[in-house]
Amino acid sequence: MKILKRVLIVLLIALVLLQFYRPEKNEAEYREVASFETETQPSSEVKALLERKCYDCHSNKTDYPWYAEVAPISLLIADHVEEGNEHFNVSEWDSYDAKKRDHKLDELIEEVEEGEMPEKGYALIHGGITEEEKATLISWAKNARKNYALDK
Repeated sequence: MKILKRVLIVLLIALVLLQFYRPEKNEAEYREVASFETETQPSSEVKALLERKCYDCHSNKTDYPWYAEVAPISLLIADHVEEGNEHFNVSEWDSYDAKKRDHKLDELIEEVEEGEMPEKGYALIHGGITEEEKATLISWAKNARKNYALDK
């Protein structure tokens, strides 16, 4: 019992000290998605879905919830956002060539079809997407990929 008490005290101290470490945030001046949306032509329904379920981890501006200030959650969120942006960042759309744009949309389709996006942890807290929303998102992305068929 004494060992357990010591372990709990050490963990509590570590948790308190962890509160002083602040990971870098993904906070651009504004969320730049105009090029992406202009080129891929999402419907208003798809735009709303992207805004609610995708752009926080896949753009240069994240809208952080209050609990993102509390470690270790802040560390997990920072890691998820960084990883999300490494894989697909709509704010960097102009820097992608046509082949990469096609590939990113193909990955989006695959991840949504397999239920990998939105990520399970995100979906648990913020809600996932319905089968109808999945179908809508996949249909839009497949249609958007047609822009790049001639460039292959």
